[in-house]
Amino acid sequence: MTANQKKMTGNRKNTLVRLFKTLIGFYPVLLPTVIVCILFNAIVSSIPSVFMQNVIAAVEESWQSGDWSSVSGKILGFVLVLAVFYALSLIAGFVYNQLMAVITQGSLAKMREKMFGGMQKLPIRYFDTHNHGDVMSYYTNDIDTLRQMISQSFPQLMISVVTVVTVLGIMLYYSLWLALVVLAGVACMTWVVKKIGGNSAKYFVRQQQALGRTEGFIEEMMNGQKVVKVFCHEEKAKQGFDAINDGLFSDSEKANRYANMLMPVLNNIGNVLYVIVALVGGTLLLTNVHNVSISGLAFSISIVVPFLNMTKQFCGSISQVSNQLNAVVMGLAGLERIFALIDEQPEADEGYVTLVNVREKADGSLEECRQRTNVWAWKHPHSDGTTTYTRLQGDVRLFDVDFGYDPEKIVLHNISLYAKPGQKVAFVGATGAGKTTITNLINRFYDIADGKIRYDGININKIKKADLRRSLGVVLQDTNLFTGTVMENIRYGRLDATDEDCVAAAKLAGAHDFITRLPQGYQTPLSGNGASLSQGQRQLLAIARAAVADPPVMILDEATSSIDTRTEAIVQKGMDALMTGRTVFVIAHRLSTVQNADAIMVLDHGRIIERGTHNELVSRKGVYYQLYTGSLELE
Repeated sequence: MTANQKKMTGNRKNTLVRLFKTLIGFYPVLLPTVIVCILFNAIVSSIPSVFMQNVIAAVEESWQSGDWSSVSGKILGFVLVLAVFYALSLIAGFVYNQLMAVITQGSLAKMREKMFGGMQKLPIRYFDTHNHGDVMSYYTNDIDTLRQMISQSFPQLMISVVTVVTVLGIMLYYSLWLALVVLAGVACMTWVVKKIGGNSAKYFVRQQQALGRTEGFIEEMMNGQKVVKVFCHEEKAKQGFDAINDGLFSDSEKANRYANMLMPVLNNIGNVLYVIVALVGGTLLLTNVHNVSISGLAFSISIVVPFLNMTKQFCGSISQVSNQLNAVVMGLAGLERIFALIDEQPEADEGYVTLVNVREKADGSLEECRQRTNVWAWKHPHSDGTTTYTRLQGDVRLFDVDFGYDPEKIVLHNISLYAKPGQKVAFVGATGAGKTTITNLINRFYDIADGKIRYDGININKIKKADLRRSLGVVLQDTNLFTGTVMENIRYGRLDATDEDCVAAAKLAGAHDFITRLPQGYQTPLSGNGASLSQGQRQLLAIARAAVADPPVMILDEATSSIDTRTEAIVQKGMDALMTGRTVFVIAHRLSTVQNADAIMVLDHGRIIERGTHNELVSRKGVYYQLYTGSLELE
């Protein structure tokens, strides 16, 4: 075994142990009950051979003595005892099957909850670097392999293992010689399982990984279907899918080929072993070889006949163990991916400054209160036990900020700027200049490499991320609408908003008119990211969603880029009303939308190369002037 194989085996053992701990944590009473029922079932399925030996021995004894009067009573007693065991086994089987349904589905539900709950705490970087279709595969394919492993493979595996151990114990009790013959056959079966089953397990793991890649590609093509058709990319997409699908086929075909070979080979070895045991047993009977056993019984037909039955049962159990190994390996492969998602490090947050509702007392100081006052303050606990409250105003300042998505490649260099409460700051520049990156740093989707960002005089690293983001309204270029009504999508900005608040926000954003023309107005259901709406209508809903949140700071990232000129004029009115009294960061390609900004920052390759008002920058006749006079839109 190579070092890599040893590592994989060790990982699987650790994964298996962790799964058992997880299940026992979910069901500390039900799981042990199920295990006891399974053990009882497995033992009961192994003892008929003991009864058969006793029945044949009773018949032999009566035949030798010539007294047949008591044999029927003995046989009836054996049958009644066996019937009681079978009845109890039937009850145990019913109980464990019912409980396994509860444990399996309950565990999967709890596991999905842990996965999704953990996923909500992951940083944006995770979703930027992982294929979304592959992440979806965790919740579908990997969970399904886990379901099969818990509900089918584990119980069957446990039954088979207990049956093997019990039957082996009975064999050794009756005859060491015949048991050694069976063990020799088992050694041969084990070698076959290692050779064939090992290859099968390897390709089943690769199949699971290929399945995730395939789903990721399909999800990507579905999202980009319009682009595929516009650029007549159907054949290229098909070729790409065929290449990935062929890889999945190859891994699946090899995995199933080895899996399908295993059972027939093991069954035939079992049949050959059955014949060998019969020949060896007959030979030992004819030659009167001394029997070596724990029971001390001599060789007789009462030992050989049950031994044949036990050989068949023993080999069958070995085959069942081998048959379930592939499902277990697949389940463990899926489980490793599930645990990898659960174990992903959540977004770090060392902040301790929180956002609270306050009211102003007679002396002008602020006092925290529970009811919503629409007056917010930063609650700042200090090391000396005191707490101060700083009114939320929206004063944002960056000092000598450096940042790189990759620490080795800095994309923002020495960025310094300020936005006083109520000011409108605009960022312009070519694609990739760093405009969106700056706004990502303000809401701490990413943390800076060097420098400082202060919000109302507080280092944003000290502010809890959830509270920081609650104070920011963001409208992105790519709009995301969720399955639900129009009203629910607007209320997404503030969950405690009333219907009246949502309608007012829609009017402010200029979305009210088109919403009222929808079939059910504000109760019109949306699905597929609002596929039934135009891009401009979707953007208006996104602006209304930000408006209902009523934050002191707004970030508009190409917020009107998808809106036509006529609609833009309508939206601009609402945007102007929305921006009144708020600090606003605007990223725009249309320079017409930023002319009234208090400050315009021109970025190039992560550096601010010009700053000033529109008139100041035009008068300097620099880069901004060239952009403005060349075209009203920065392409």
